[in-house]
Amino acid sequence: MPARALLPALALLLSGGPALADPCDAVPQKGALPKPLARGERFSGPVVHVADGDSLCVAVGPRRGIDWVEVRLADFHAPELKEPGGRKARDTLKRLTTGRRVDCISRGRTWDRVAADCRLGGRPLGERMRAAGVPEGGRGKGEAVRSR
Repeated sequence: MPARALLPALALLLSGGPALADPCDAVPQKGALPKPLARGERFSGPVVHVADGDSLCVAVGPRRGIDWVEVRLADFHAPELKEPGGRKARDTLKRLTTGRRVDCISRGRTWDRVAADCRLGGRPLGERMRAAGVPEGGRGKGEAVRSR
């Protein structure tokens, strides 16, 4: 195989490949939250993706992206992934929640996510994370929930 044929593949590898789309797209980038996700509304479903120690994706319906809601836990602020403890926080949230049903109450929008109080088996996720030994931290600690 000539070296010229390898150049496009090498360029793709070095660039990190194509960007992976966010699988949780039920919350629009701009505008009002969909009514079923508005402040005070309840929603539930299985956790289908965990982005970091305080963000997860809840499938409120069968359609990937369209029915998958990105949730920012309102009661726990994990360290950022690149900070000490960030990966442990993500891995703990994955272990606790992936494939399991959570019940959430929306506290409003925070950027392109829904801030929510979520429970697993009746127990708050923030409480479960602290009980698992995950320290709180990160830039979001004390961040006010913005509702638009």
